[in-house]
Amino acid sequence: MAVERPLRDPRRPPLAFHAACPHGLEESLARELEALGASCVPARGGVAFEGDLALAYRANLRSRIASRILLRLAREPYRNEDDLYRIAKAIDWTAWFGPGQTLRVDVTGSRSPLRSLNFATLRIKDAIVDMIRERTGDRPSIDTRRPDARVFAHLDEREASVYLDLSGEPLFKRGWRQRDDKGEAPLKENLAAGLLALAGWQPQQPLFDPFCGSGTILIEAAQIARGIAPGLSRRFGFERLLRFDEALWADLRAQAQGEMQAGREARPAIFGADIDPAAIAQARANAQRAGLGDDAIGFAVADCRQLEPPTDTPGTIVCNPPYGERIDVAGGDYDATMLALGQRLKAGFGGWEAWVLSGDRQLPRRLRIREKRKFPLYNGPIDCRLFGFELFAPTPLG
Repeated sequence: MAVERPLRDPRRPPLAFHAACPHGLEESLARELEALGASCVPARGGVAFEGDLALAYRANLRSRIASRILLRLAREPYRNEDDLYRIAKAIDWTAWFGPGQTLRVDVTGSRSPLRSLNFATLRIKDAIVDMIRERTGDRPSIDTRRPDARVFAHLDEREASVYLDLSGEPLFKRGWRQRDDKGEAPLKENLAAGLLALAGWQPQQPLFDPFCGSGTILIEAAQIARGIAPGLSRRFGFERLLRFDEALWADLRAQAQGEMQAGREARPAIFGADIDPAAIAQARANAQRAGLGDDAIGFAVADCRQLEPPTDTPGTIVCNPPYGERIDVAGGDYDATMLALGQRLKAGFGGWEAWVLSGDRQLPRRLRIREKRKFPLYNGPIDCRLFGFELFAPTPLG
């Protein structure tokens, strides 16, 4: 059995981290990180937290909602590109990577007074390269596709923050999706996990997605129910850094693998439907690659206008029906389809809750169901709402 190490050595000052996430999921991510032992401060587009590398490793391995885990190495006032050079060069980059490794630098800005973020990027990159050359006599190469080390900087109107990426590929890339599995409008895995969190779904509750597509929401739910850490089947950027603690990482992975083995006997009531047989076939294949057996999710080909509850016990519907560019569903009219869906939900799903992500602000009116809650979210560039509906059983006549 793996030995669980403490989250932080009290003899060392804590490191500062930033966990990025989709807008609208900051509070959900903070709760997730707090469950891992972090003390969090939510902000727009992410969560700031402190800890040691063990906590950062766990966040990468176990966070379902974060997009990236970044180590903050500097945050200082700046006025021009020379200030950026000075700030970046003062960081001891040789503690993290050396001249034999490759580098990429990305800079974002929000109300920055600088005219060119491209020039800011160049100055930060020059500072890093110069610092390493002066310390070692050689310099790292630039690789924009698969770098060993990736540095991010964010510039607001007064301060520059410099980060070292610990994740590598974005964390929504769990390792099970095939490259050609993109669907018509793919839902990223961390957004799917965020929908489940906002809906308040728990593994002991039945779950149904009547527009399951390639199965993203359901696979996230089934992995939660079976204790499968989202990062267990992938690699991370911190594994290529000089301060990588291989023994610690082996312990954390062994613990997660043990939890996965213990959860194999779980039989969650998770179901999905889609009108497209090819989508259902893809969803089944994705579930297999995600470490789930044939009994983890019940898939069926079905028209949303003719839905029946998959269980006798009421549960939770979480779905992302077609909208915008995907408006032509079931070969018919969008308004008519949404009206028929609303009628089926009201007639056949009394006692259920339905949580529907849509870029259509008029969705409740089209369903003819009043929402009890709604959360603003973005699905990629699409400004969406997650509408929550409480479905009541029809009142008997007489």
